[in-house]
Amino acid sequence: MASAQAPTQGLQLSGDELGRLLALVDDADSVELKLTVPEADQRSAVQALGMDPLDAQIRQVFFFDTPDLALYNAGVVARARRVQKKGDDSVIKLRPVVPSELPADVRNSPNMVVEVDAMPGGFVCSASLKRTLGTTDVKACAMGERSKRKLFSKEQRAFFAEHAPAGIELDDLRILGPIFVDAA
Repeated sequence: MASAQAPTQGLQLSGDELGRLLALVDDADSVELKLTVPEADQRSAVQALGMDPLDAQIRQVFFFDTPDLALYNAGVVARARRVQKKGDDSVIKLRPVVPSELPADVRNSPNMVVEVDAMPGGFVCSASLKRTLGTTDVKACAMGERSKRKLFSKEQRAFFAEHAPAGIELDDLRILGPIFVDAA
């Protein structure tokens, strides 16, 4: 079985890690480069990347898990987010995955995206089953006015049930967050 995740000691990948990364990228639908910039370095980073901070898109992200992070520890992510000037969305994600080892019906779903996230220190490949929501769905859930389960499609709920630890239901999960993310 190929490795879908590779932590590294420094900021450079070894030859083997680079080979695994390139193999994953070849089978992935997208690649995201992620980094966290310390506040003191943000101005110079924005300038070096030629970005306009006013073009950034603010996202409010909510994660759902048990108090002991059972989903996280099982490699399952349940997430919903609000996106500035766009609709809400939800995702059930598995990580790490090897794209070629996903069942054909899962891999071929129009709602499935296989993505490689690369960041300083390593990379990970995820299978994300996504759903587009209305502009108030996530806020209503966060305010306790809508069930967590309703944020996820029938396809997502089946995917969750197949991969989440036994006995964990979406409506039993706690809301963790929100965190705010600026995406450029």
